[in-house]
Amino acid sequence: MSIPKYIEYITYERKYSLHTQIAYSNDLLSFEQFCKDNFDDTDIDKAPYSYIRSWLVALVEKGKSNRTVNRKISVLRSYYNFLLRLEVIKTSPLRKHIPLKQSKKVQIPFSEKEMKELFEGDHFEDSYKGWLQRSVIELLYGTGMRRAELISLKQSDVSFDSKTIRVLGKRNKERIIPMLDSLHNSMKNFFSLAEQNSNYVLKGNFLQSEKGKNISENFVYKTVNDYIGIVSTKVKRSPHMLRHSFATHLLNKGANLNAVKELLGHASLAATQVYTHTSIDKMKQVYAQAHPRGTEK
Repeated sequence: MSIPKYIEYITYERKYSLHTQIAYSNDLLSFEQFCKDNFDDTDIDKAPYSYIRSWLVALVEKGKSNRTVNRKISVLRSYYNFLLRLEVIKTSPLRKHIPLKQSKKVQIPFSEKEMKELFEGDHFEDSYKGWLQRSVIELLYGTGMRRAELISLKQSDVSFDSKTIRVLGKRNKERIIPMLDSLHNSMKNFFSLAEQNSNYVLKGNFLQSEKGKNISENFVYKTVNDYIGIVSTKVKRSPHMLRHSFATHLLNKGANLNAVKELLGHASLAATQVYTHTSIDKMKQVYAQAHPRGTEK
């Protein structure tokens, strides 16, 4: 069985995040357990496509979405491609597999009005925790960084002199993001307050709790969900939606797609293009301005 070798490969050569490593390992072990329970076979390296098809059907019957099933099959495909390179197998059992059809979900970003109301309203407490929560949301919306990037952000990554933030993204790819004056001022206010806190660990992570502990994924999610809920009725209020809003608002204001790609840390334009949709109001405005009859009275 080559699962441990594969996990080493995606860890040290592909530089996948710890979250991805765990997810991939869980998917492979889940398939291995399925083969053991249903076919009395634990060697998934040589598993025929019939085993995979049975697993796929079982996942669907359990209520897993087509998107989730396709993601799990994608992990298997990557695993078998790895085995091909090692010459453990001669052909991949997934060579002729066709992914399940899945509907494209249109993610509606938070509006500029909602974000303005959040930051300009009296919603955050004037306390350490209040400034920490405000910093979480301002950093996500003001830079478009991912939740994991936010949590691992170091004090040395934030330069108040040059007004830039260095972000270490997926596969250890580094990018530099400029800070707007509003973000710069908020970060200075938070850091000034943090330096007065005897529990705050200097030269550590930039965002720490009042007790000097690194913030958790749950803290970030709850902060975003709670505060965005004050100004928005949208059901999905996750940290990723702030990244989505960051990119959408930039593009709506005429930002260059390549520039947004670099700010987001995407490897290709294809990943950035999902943010190119615009609101109905924006489309109406562009349509009215651009069409020959749009400006007629």
